[in-house]
Amino acid sequence: MRLPLFATLVLLIVSIATDYYLWWRLRSDRRVLLSKIQAVTAAVFNLGLIVIICVPKRSGDDAALERLMWALYAYFSVYIPKFLIVLFDLLSSLPRLWHRNRSKWLQISGIVLGVAAFVAMWWGALINRYHIDVRHVEIEIAGLPESFDGYTIAQISDLHVGTYGSDTSFVSKVVDEVNALSPDVVAFTGDIVNRKTSELLPFVAPLSRLSGRDGVYSILGNHDYGDYYSWPSEEAKAENMAKLLQLQKQMGWKMLNNETDFLYRGNDSIALIGVENVGDPPFNTYGDLDAAYETLDDPVVKILLSHNPAHWNDDIKDAPDKNIALTLSGHTHAMQMSAFGVSPAALRYPTWGGLYSDEDGHQLYVNIGMGEVAIPARIGATPELTLITLRRK
Repeated sequence: MRLPLFATLVLLIVSIATDYYLWWRLRSDRRVLLSKIQAVTAAVFNLGLIVIICVPKRSGDDAALERLMWALYAYFSVYIPKFLIVLFDLLSSLPRLWHRNRSKWLQISGIVLGVAAFVAMWWGALINRYHIDVRHVEIEIAGLPESFDGYTIAQISDLHVGTYGSDTSFVSKVVDEVNALSPDVVAFTGDIVNRKTSELLPFVAPLSRLSGRDGVYSILGNHDYGDYYSWPSEEAKAENMAKLLQLQKQMGWKMLNNETDFLYRGNDSIALIGVENVGDPPFNTYGDLDAAYETLDDPVVKILLSHNPAHWNDDIKDAPDKNIALTLSGHTHAMQMSAFGVSPAALRYPTWGGLYSDEDGHQLYVNIGMGEVAIPARIGATPELTLITLRRK
């Protein structure tokens, strides 16, 4: 969990200004008791934010980080409604510039929106983050061998198991949902942990039950390398990485770290390519597509697992020398917020969720993930399990 210092200090200043305005308005309306409650709670919350700013984020145990995450979320669940109420209250005062009364409907609208935001945030944290959305998607591929027509891939992504501590109930539910689909193959597209491999230990047993007729394949995401933890040495970081590879092997998963495996149906086959993380800044790049598959322009039907959809946009889209029919990615989480098919993730990623294609036949599917990072909630961006059915075009 990264908290830029300057942005957090700006947030603190804005929060204090918001609290002062609310206190002043309540005092002006002679609501003395409410103004006192506002003053006391404001002091508690802003002191809490100062503590959150000062606590190290790249060290410490997972339980402490989880408590910090919930504390920060509780803070925002109070202050986002406050910001809305103050904004609309200020707008309601504009008619006074023309010597008119405040706009009551704007004041009431601000209060209604504030309450709605509070409810939506806690609905996302307590209910929606555990509600799995199973999406059935058919993807046509030119040249797909006839024996692969109807082949199914269950894609899951971004479990971030560290968010759940040692509670395995949700991950067990994910496994049950996947297995109930009886897919031909399961593809996990990265970010199984938040900061370090030890988070995975309680989840080895349930994840070992995950099954597909042709197995379970996985790749690494940006969170899997230990880059967000302060290690005492490079050796400790390397041991963390080795342990992650070992645990996934123990789970029966086959990792594709810049390598290719082939899926067979009779005498026909398609290539399943996996690369390590290829990221846009500030995310590190470890992947090497050319090392994973040397002759990318050959006629073999290829499916690529690559965590960050920016890889498809930057390197595969509109590239005639890369005959990759389908890329499966995750990473975006839809920023864990969406409504009516719109997400703030679109401001960062032009391909943030769902199916995309270019004129050359390259296709990308972005799964918005199962777990959470930074905030323990999914506000509209429901955890996604995708069952992809391949069709011969």
